[in-house]
Amino acid sequence: MHTSQIRPAVGAAVSTAAALDLRVDDAVVLHDSNRLALRLRPCDVLARVAHMAGQGVAEFEVEVARRLAETDSPVASLDPRVEPRVYVRDGFVITLWTYYESVSRCDVPAEYAQALERLHAGMRQVDFIAPHFTDRVAEAQSLVGNRAQTPDLRDADRELLSNTLRKVTWVIGQREAAEQLLHGEPHPGNVLRTKHGLLFTDLETCCRGPVEFDVAHVPEEVSTHYPDTDQDLLCECRILMLAMVASWRWDRDDQFPSGSRMGAEFLSQIRAALERHRLGATTDLPRS
Repeated sequence: MHTSQIRPAVGAAVSTAAALDLRVDDAVVLHDSNRLALRLRPCDVLARVAHMAGQGVAEFEVEVARRLAETDSPVASLDPRVEPRVYVRDGFVITLWTYYESVSRCDVPAEYAQALERLHAGMRQVDFIAPHFTDRVAEAQSLVGNRAQTPDLRDADRELLSNTLRKVTWVIGQREAAEQLLHGEPHPGNVLRTKHGLLFTDLETCCRGPVEFDVAHVPEEVSTHYPDTDQDLLCECRILMLAMVASWRWDRDDQFPSGSRMGAEFLSQIRAALERHRLGATTDLPRS
């Protein structure tokens, strides 16, 4: 969120909480990217604030959270003291979540994998319309193809990303793997370590696809503990994930710290992975 918009966004969150009889004496910014995450005290609410353009995304996330809460899935919950919905105020959309104190602990890969497996089991119980993972790939592809939006991306790197997104998506599709509702981005940044165990957050990225697409986002030492994955499919999903994330890092509006440096690192990883798995040299798409 642009610096000039942080103060009014905080004000909108505080006013919304106060109108719901939640006491707020202080608001602490926890995270700032495409939306603002605030800890409201002393009511201890996690408020997520976005521009009005993000209302549809916020409504989607709230509905997913509501459905998963009924399955006892390991996900962060909406604040139980208020109506579970999207609130609109002063040009911003606000959602109110339970704030969880972080617990200092050593990561245990098997525990992470088990939590993800539990999440997937809960998601299989939810009958919910969600985008397909290829829709998210198409968004990344559109970004790569937009030179005005990715002006610092060199032509050779642009071609690499475009070809990788297109080719690996096709290869994955040819496997015709079973699909289900997924988190979409269950990487460590979207996992809370709490006294209740590991909880997944940021459900706005939920989509449908093979579980390997989700497993590709976790560290390799975690993925080895996730049962019954197709290792070839997992490798392909990892390459696809790298290409998608690299595309987002080259977005001129991306607010991720050191985004272009990370984008360059991802490009190197993609080249190495394509060579290692021979996808770049031996996989041809059918002629249209």
